[in-house]
Amino acid sequence: MTTPRLSFEFFPPQTLEASFRLWETVKTLAPMQPNFVSVTYGAGGTTRKLTHEAVTTIGKNYGLDVAAHLTCVNATRAETMEIVNAYAEAGVNQLVALRGDAPKGQDRFAPHPEGFASSVELIEALAADGRFTIRCGAYPEPHPDAADDLADVRWLKRKCEAGATSALTQFFFEAETFFRFRDRCEKEGVKAKIIPGILPIQSWKGVQRFAANCGANIPEHLGPAFEKAIAEDREEDLSIDLCTKLCEELIAGGVEDLHFYTVNRPVLTGRVCQNLGLAQGLDLGAVA
Repeated sequence: MTTPRLSFEFFPPQTLEASFRLWETVKTLAPMQPNFVSVTYGAGGTTRKLTHEAVTTIGKNYGLDVAAHLTCVNATRAETMEIVNAYAEAGVNQLVALRGDAPKGQDRFAPHPEGFASSVELIEALAADGRFTIRCGAYPEPHPDAADDLADVRWLKRKCEAGATSALTQFFFEAETFFRFRDRCEKEGVKAKIIPGILPIQSWKGVQRFAANCGANIPEHLGPAFEKAIAEDREEDLSIDLCTKLCEELIAGGVEDLHFYTVNRPVLTGRVCQNLGLAQGLDLGAVA
């Protein structure tokens, strides 16, 4: 069985406290030598400058290969390519190209009149630029905007044909969800590597909101399990156990890469990696 490669996602801080949490998370997880890490955009592109600062600082101070998220929201094509040039000048060689969520106050994504209309258009421009490894997003369960179960698969195929070489999935709760998606992608001729996105559940209430927003199905048994665990003050233990089991099933099913959504909290991700025997160099002793 192949030892899977790890990658971690962080988000840029908007407060001093959040900044300390980000750097503690990066410092804690960096010794595990992930294949790459990624840094997100805020909703509607609101953290564009903060994302750039976090990407460049992580790369410079920790020697990690950083993939910067890039979206189509609230920017002209020229403005987006200015950001791309700034990343290239800073030594960044990976981008995660996404359509992006609608800005606050808007129900649906609407492209800027002079901007990229979709992730496919953005990926085509990045591929023509030629300076980056391009990753994209994938939805193992139907995106809220998808017309049917195959719409996301066919859209992913278009993104890969445009130049994306791998896809990071939205989080999910059962390994079979990923395997069914992987099978559909293979049947439709998607050639790029599909990397499962793993979300250790930091907050049961919070993850229910996340899931509702992105169309992730929550298995019925998780509700009573978490309610009982919360009442017994062992929510964290349950989260670690469930996430470890999910990862073990994915690895047994041939998955070669695991991408963890850390939510800038290293402990749950670290504990899961320890359970999987993938935590060389990890020290959680000083983490708050």
